[in-house]
Amino acid sequence: MQYKTPERRCTGCGNTIPKKDLLRVVREPDGTISVDSTGKKSGRGAYICNKKECFLKAQKTKRLENSLKCSISPEVYQNLQSRIQEEESHE
Repeated sequence: MQYKTPERRCTGCGNTIPKKDLLRVVREPDGTISVDSTGKKSGRGAYICNKKECFLKAQKTKRLENSLKCSISPEVYQNLQSRIQEEESHE
């Protein structure tokens, strides 16, 4: 029996991509926003491609904020951007 690969929609480009190829940003129950590298943190999650263009589009259009249903501080955006640049350099 073959299992279906879980897919999620990128908040930047809007494409449906396998979950393992996306970064998960989570708003935890206490309101903290962080990158979830395990994919298992509890809280409201949003997914984004490991591409700078997708990140910038999600930031500019506030799609990440809309998905998480809260405002995001510039520090969190900076942390996320540096994480995406790390991911891009490893590819």
